[in-house]
Amino acid sequence: MLICQRPPGKALAGLWEFPGGKVEPGETPEICLIRELDEELDIKVNAACLAPFVFATHNYESFNLLMPLFLCRRWKGLVTAREHTALAWVKPAKLTDYPMPPADAPLIAWLRDLI
Repeated sequence: MLICQRPPGKALAGLWEFPGGKVEPGETPEICLIRELDEELDIKVNAACLAPFVFATHNYESFNLLMPLFLCRRWKGLVTAREHTALAWVKPAKLTDYPMPPADAPLIAWLRDLI
């Protein structure tokens, strides 16, 4: 699994997260992820290579987050950290070794048990 370390100056800086971001008006979750992967990691992804896997919800103080997790089978380009401090390829069983935001953490069990 690819995880990304949040940079200094952003909320939850230093924590590790799954790549992605906020859905903009008019976007589907898939289109959002394709855009975010290009912006954050400099890779091109086709929607047909994305598979919805599971989702998590988390109540932050000022909003409720609904976060879908997709599996990506293929992409073009070399994965490059454009917006993050670091990237790490991690086996699902080792994801708990990386501190994650509260919204990402519940996804680890699904990945560990089903991948």
